[in-house]
Amino acid sequence: MVFRISSQLERIPLTGLCWGVWISSPDNTSVFALSVTVCVARISFTIAEIMRRRFFPALITHNAWEGFNFAGHEIRITEATDCYGAVVWPSALVLCYFLETNSKQYNLVDKNVIEIGAGTGLVSIVASLLGALVTATDLPELLGNLQHNVLQNTKLKCKNQPHVKELSWGIDLEKNFPRSSCHFDYILAADVVYHHPFLDELLLTFDHLCKNDTVILWAMRFRLDKENQFVGRFQTLFDLELTPPTWEIYCYNKGTENISYPLI
Repeated sequence: MVFRISSQLERIPLTGLCWGVWISSPDNTSVFALSVTVCVARISFTIAEIMRRRFFPALITHNAWEGFNFAGHEIRITEATDCYGAVVWPSALVLCYFLETNSKQYNLVDKNVIEIGAGTGLVSIVASLLGALVTATDLPELLGNLQHNVLQNTKLKCKNQPHVKELSWGIDLEKNFPRSSCHFDYILAADVVYHHPFLDELLLTFDHLCKNDTVILWAMRFRLDKENQFVGRFQTLFDLELTPPTWEIYCYNKGTENISYPLI
């Protein structure tokens, strides 16, 4: 399951630059796997589609921000370059693009959605603009900027106003998100797997938040073996079926006919 995309997103060589986008459910009877490969012949078109959504202020402003166009709205995101979680990473753009271009197959309207590691809030904002009931979560030190971005870009624009809530992976999960009352149709995650020491806690958080019918939409960039190792561990908890590279998106549901959706 690979999403190959141009190096222009980070201005680094294309060699080894891959994104994975997963759709997974912990229930054996409802298992989805997503495989996306953009071949070289189509890379430039996909890059252009994503990069066309991005813009910058015409003049230098006191607060640094980036602009994006998704779900029919202009979104302005305030960033803080001194913190990993306060910068828009390429995987977030990939996931936003996927949510928008596959909104018929994965209809978020009135669905309960939680984003873990929301950072600047871009993915949560796009999900909200697409009609979801969103809970955007991250570490306490990031909530101020996250709340600012979410409120600025969703107030009076969304069917359901999103909420911002603290979630430190693996900590007080039952207290803050009790299994008996919390049910999420979708879990969104973009670039939550990288060189940090909290992968055990991340896996525990995925497991706690999932019910039998929960679907995880997770975008990540493969950098090191650590990412591959985490995917292997992820498969011990979730039925995740990896599919061969293809020019289209293939969704596999056990017990049903395979369905393919053109990427572009």
